[in-house]
Amino acid sequence: MLAPAHRITSADDYRSVVRRGAKRVGAHTVSYVRRTPADAQPRFGFIVSKKVGSAVRRNLVRRRLKAASRELVDAGVLGVDVVFRALPSAADADWPALRGDVAVAVGETGRR
Repeated sequence: MLAPAHRITSADDYRSVVRRGAKRVGAHTVSYVRRTPADAQPRFGFIVSKKVGSAVRRNLVRRRLKAASRELVDAGVLGVDVVFRALPSAADADWPALRGDVAVAVGETGRR
C-alpha cells in the first residue's frame, strides 16, 4: 500500500501536475510528471475512468499502479509528482506491462 505521504489527494494538486507536468505516453498509461524539490518525497495520483472497464477491473488496474509506484518509492525515487491516467488497454495488461509503464514514466528524473 502507498503511504499517505506519497499520495496526491487534492483536486488542485492533480490539476497542477496534469497541466504543468511533462506528458509521457506508454502502452497502457498516460503519465504526467512534474519535478519538485530534489529532496521532496515522491507523490503519485491515479485516474482510472469507466472506459477501463467494470469497477472490479478498474480497482485491479489502480492497485497494480499503486504497487508499481510503491516499488519506485522503495527504490529511492525523489523529487517528482506523478499522475497516471490508465488507458482502456490497461484493463487487459499484465503486471509486468503496467510496471514497465510506471518505470518508464518516471525514468531517471527522480533517481537519487
